[in-house]
Amino acid sequence: MLSRESITWLFLLLALAGSLWGHQALTPQWKEQSYLYETFQSEQGRLMYRHKGETHVIDELVHYHQSPLRQAALDKQVDTPALSQQWVEKADGEIVLLKADFHFGLWSLLPAFVTIALCLISREPIIALLAGIVSGAFLMGQFDITDKVLIPSLGTESAAAILVLYLWLLGGLTGIWAKTGAAQAFAQTMTVHFVRGPRSAKVVTWLLGVIFFQGGTISTVLVGTTVRPIADKAGVSHEELSYVVDSTASPIACFLAFNAWPAYVQAFIFVPGVAFLATEADRIAFFFSAVPLSFYAILAVTGTLLMSLNVFTFSGKRLRQAHDRAAVSGQLDAPTARPMSSGELHKVTVPAHYRASMLEFLLPLVTLLGIAVGTFVFLGTPKVNWAFGAALLLAAAMALFKGMSLENLLDGFGEGLKSVVVASIVLMLAITIGGISKEIGGGLYLIDLLGERLPFWLLPVTLQLITMIIAFSTGTSWGTYAIAFPLAMPLAWVIASDQNLANPELFMAICFATVLNGSVYGDQCSPISDSTILSAMTTGCDLMDHVKSQLFPATLAASGAAGLWTLASLLCR
Repeated sequence: MLSRESITWLFLLLALAGSLWGHQALTPQWKEQSYLYETFQSEQGRLMYRHKGETHVIDELVHYHQSPLRQAALDKQVDTPALSQQWVEKADGEIVLLKADFHFGLWSLLPAFVTIALCLISREPIIALLAGIVSGAFLMGQFDITDKVLIPSLGTESAAAILVLYLWLLGGLTGIWAKTGAAQAFAQTMTVHFVRGPRSAKVVTWLLGVIFFQGGTISTVLVGTTVRPIADKAGVSHEELSYVVDSTASPIACFLAFNAWPAYVQAFIFVPGVAFLATEADRIAFFFSAVPLSFYAILAVTGTLLMSLNVFTFSGKRLRQAHDRAAVSGQLDAPTARPMSSGELHKVTVPAHYRASMLEFLLPLVTLLGIAVGTFVFLGTPKVNWAFGAALLLAAAMALFKGMSLENLLDGFGEGLKSVVVASIVLMLAITIGGISKEIGGGLYLIDLLGERLPFWLLPVTLQLITMIIAFSTGTSWGTYAIAFPLAMPLAWVIASDQNLANPELFMAICFATVLNGSVYGDQCSPISDSTILSAMTTGCDLMDHVKSQLFPATLAASGAAGLWTLASLLCR
């Protein structure tokens, strides 16, 4: 029988051979993409448009039927179109920006498939991500992987944000907490006064996830960093802890939507001629009206609470086995686990003369949460870098004030950086593979499959499945929104109109909720998602143990939601 390593190498060689063949044999299929912006006439009579708060001039406007980027022209296109984008005016007077994107059919899913398959086979996310990146680059005919693929991707603002936040700020803060013993002191205090065992520790984790409902990486980092010392002290298995952290991140943000999500999503759900989606205010109101239909998010958060209360009926055997293992043997990880965070942060290296204080953990944490929430309230977006930076400076200042030497402080900071280097590399490679998947049209191909006419009651679940696959393959819910919503919402409106539904607005809200929640499921369960990676990293869990253990309860919640969306759609007839 072939070893795991042999299977990994064989699969990798087949993937690279397939991508090289695809580069030679495949022809891109070009697709018209239409983008609607707010357009207006300036005082000088020039046509302008707004994008991300800035105004820009529209230099040239042509009629739609004259554009080489319309679908009828693209159907005859073999080579790359001469224009990358063009402003056009349609017959009804609507002004839109046309772009041409392409996909390679089923082959567009190759990088994502290679990455996910190798994650499952080799349990080495770095190797899997690099293999996916190389196969995608070869498929596009790009063979200079270092200079033309990795460096441009890692030189982006997103990659820089990962280095600053997750490597320097997060790693440095947790390293200082470990060096001062503040995290252990906080855990001991919570254990004495509130946490009485694994169940109460998990409930505290669940409550913090609900309270900090910004979703995604923000929630996972803040909650995971806060509860890790408490849960370790109480004997909570890392699989359970990472599941609670991950399942109260993006799911809670779907229905406690007082965050950045509505403002981001509304930009993608405009449908020409649909009155209740006409303005930005209308679209945000539509988002909130669809909140009660976020069945997956509701079921996922409810199921997580039940698991926190040690009700494992809907959690699957992996989480139950992890709970039993920790309870019987005290082992927080499986024997074969390879936790993403290294052991530096879990060793007690407090200098002999130093006396740890709970306040050294609590005050930086309150500062962190206060700045994150306060900037969201007053500025409209949480400034997480500010929050972690201030917490790091406060923790360092308190340690120095209490007599810790600068040498010991920097030693703790350095140990903290070591603990998150691997996870930071994985995150940056995940950004690269997501960009490649988008560039070769993986998500566009999946949405294109919906071109055939569907019974109205089947569309919600179809959209759910498609977005689950896209988000799982690319590791991003927000990226999936940008791909799926502009195509799914017009499709839903056409089907509602053609099949004469009595309540088209409800049907649209159902389809909207399936895209929103299906993307969250795929992102939550994907081994290349930043929130999945960070949930494992901040809780000290093996990445694939986290992915496998949460797959059953998340899929069970998604299945229940699919049934509820189908029943709800039948009410629209």
